[in-house]
Amino acid sequence: MNDIPDDAPAPEEPPVARIRRRRRWSALLVWLVPLIAAVFAGYLLYNRLHEYGPTITIMFRDATGLKPGQSEIRYRGVVVGELTALELTPDRAYVVLTARLRREAADIARTGSVFWVVRPEVGIETVRGLTTVITGPYIEVLPGSGVPKTEFIGVERTSPALGRAGLPITLATAQLGSVRPRTAVIYRGIEVGTVTTTTLSRDATAAHVQVLIDSRYARLVRIGSRFWSASGVDVNVSLFKGIEISVESLRSLVAGGVAFATPDAASPPAREGTLFVLHDKPQKEWLTWAPKIPLPAGN
Repeated sequence: MNDIPDDAPAPEEPPVARIRRRRRWSALLVWLVPLIAAVFAGYLLYNRLHEYGPTITIMFRDATGLKPGQSEIRYRGVVVGELTALELTPDRAYVVLTARLRREAADIARTGSVFWVVRPEVGIETVRGLTTVITGPYIEVLPGSGVPKTEFIGVERTSPALGRAGLPITLATAQLGSVRPRTAVIYRGIEVGTVTTTTLSRDATAAHVQVLIDSRYARLVRIGSRFWSASGVDVNVSLFKGIEISVESLRSLVAGGVAFATPDAASPPAREGTLFVLHDKPQKEWLTWAPKIPLPAGN
């Protein structure tokens, strides 16, 4: 027997679940975005690695102020590399700097290349490296011309003759006085060279002054040339002439200097390593010498 009344509502049918398929492009998008990011990151990494050339090491006794990732290697003011690491040698006598050069500057790492640290330096003669007060010290390089090389020993202080061509000669004097490295060598008030080093003679009886005359002015130095110390002011007091004051240049007044004169152009030119005497003061005759010596064109 069916007990359900005739006017009872019909039972509702259960809802039918609709299956909606995910569009194919949505699934691809989920994988495409990370793939593009990975390709872009790989491209940046490749460019970063491709930008750098060889890794080199430089040994210094003092690395004060140098920082990995910040300190640069420069040549003529252009950044050619970057410091990446610092560590002490096993005997703690040196600091080993590891640096990466840029790819376009890879040929800088050659035998004969010279590296040194540029720091602020203020003295009577020169003022150098003041920009490093703000930017910090950096490493300067003068490229060599030998075979490729990756290990170098840096110099603590560069020679004034570094990167300069000219005529090297030697001056001998009993007392050095105020002549020091980087002291100017003057001809008629014009700076034509510089003092590179000062040492004692082999028997310690005299002081030797190594001088480099710039290439353009090398022919001014003859066998008969006379050199004297131009440091300070020369004051002569005479009853009839009064007071005579002689100063070679303002720089020589402050930092000292070496002056010279040549008697005539007929004297043979001085050769490399020629030894001259450095006198305390000039004779009046030397100051009247005015030889006509043609000089090559220059800037």
